[in-house]
Amino acid sequence: MTTGSSSQGRMRSMAVAAAAIAMLALTTMVSACGSSGHPTASAAAAPVAESACQQVGDALSNGPDPDADPVGYAEAQIQPLRQIHAPSPALAQAITTLAGAYSSFYAANGAGAAKTALNTAIKRINSLCPDAGAAV
Repeated sequence: MTTGSSSQGRMRSMAVAAAAIAMLALTTMVSACGSSGHPTASAAAAPVAESACQQVGDALSNGPDPDADPVGYAEAQIQPLRQIHAPSPALAQAITTLAGAYSSFYAANGAGAAKTALNTAIKRINSLCPDAGAAV
């Protein structure tokens, strides 16, 4: 019986080894599928961010001429900017800050610290959305 028992043990060991090899091969194939050319979450978010930047650009292109009527232009930007929902917290904050800066600029009739705050907010938006065309 020792020979039969030893033979069964080897068969069991070989079956376990074969199962382990099969599992390893399956795991490798599944992980290889996961690393294929599918876009990552950040790559998929890029078009959404571009869309928010496009919305910012669209909002800023409406209203009075900023050179002829900077205060009226500022007033025209507030509501449209507040209606934009950006995908990233940084862009959302920059848009909110810009809308607030335009509001302060309008309330101050374009004078004082409001103009400086607006210029800072414009620089931030232009760094995140280079084609938005934010201006005073």
